[in-house]
Amino acid sequence: MASRPIRIMTADDHLLIREGLAALIAAHPDIELVGEAADGEQAIRRYGELEPDILLLDLQLPKVHGIDVLMEIRKNYPSARVIILTTYDFEQLASRAIAAGAQAYLLKSAVRKDLINTIRSVSSGRRHVDAEVANTLAAYADGDTLTAREISVLALVAEGNSNREIGIVLSITEETVKGHIKSILSKLTANDRAHAVAIGMKRGIISV
Repeated sequence: MASRPIRIMTADDHLLIREGLAALIAAHPDIELVGEAADGEQAIRRYGELEPDILLLDLQLPKVHGIDVLMEIRKNYPSARVIILTTYDFEQLASRAIAAGAQAYLLKSAVRKDLINTIRSVSSGRRHVDAEVANTLAAYADGDTLTAREISVLALVAEGNSNREIGIVLSITEETVKGHIKSILSKLTANDRAHAVAIGMKRGIISV
């Protein structure tokens, strides 16, 4: 007796992407598309309704960011298997997604070539990280990762806030803010605040 198909749900705000994934999955009888979501809130709700074997999850979703969707689903369903499908190869996003419990991280440019094998691999309990992303992760492996507070400080710097204003927002002293910024500049090997912001955006640590 043949085993049942791998049940897949997709979450992406672009209709053309969802249609493309549906067409790709339809060509393989051992994989079945059981549902779709167009934003983060819908993804969390639909996952709970369907409990698919694997969720194909975009990171840049409206209403709730993909990382937060992943964390919420993994909190409620610890055994959930999630494949991140994204256009972003930033090492900070990839490392956050993997730390939050994603089993695979695949660039959309590689979907046609690698998705089906990745689904089967994740279904059998293995992990997969796109080769380009793996190279990016390796390139920054020796560097220091920003703490959650440092990321908050950098995001406020990117919005044009002064040290005093950042201190007020985060309820910390101006001297503490200066200490965080000094640490950020050191970790990112940045020349100044503007350079740190540019690096942070390029590496996916912050977005504006």
